Amino acid sequence: MSEPFSVRITVRGYETDVQGHVNQSVYINYAEHARWSLLQTAGISQADLLGRGVGPVGLETTIRYKRELLAGEEIDVTCAFAWGTGKTFRIEQTIRKADGTVAAELTSVGGLLDLEKRRMIANPHDCFKELAKDPGLFDL
Repeated sequence: MSEPFSVRITVRGYETDVQGHVNQSVYINYAEHARWSLLQTAGISQADLLGRGVGPVGLETTIRYKRELLAGEEIDVTCAFAWGTGKTFRIEQTIRKADGTVAAELTSVGGLLDLEKRRMIANPHDCFKELAKDPGLFDL
């Protein structure tokens, strides 16, 4: 896939702190929104995941803040999956202002939890590939 999946979001006033910029926890909400938007666009719903008996889990997130975001600004949040050979995968995300300025970079480690066994499944990319109508969005 040449360009990562991206979703546009408008920063809302209630997401800002007393200094007028986006509160740090909101960056994670933006990233989560982009991830679920990617799943939906690829044809995977929450019901599909539950029907398969799995649920996505976040294990680790690192955020590198580059520039502040202010209420009313439009941002684009990218989402690209990076697959390995084990039970986990990485998700690389960038939050950019409309002018292209990078506001933040997020790297997450996630996996798919077997909801019955309460253990991570092996080869989560196989599950995404099986469920997705457009697995190319996951670079599969």
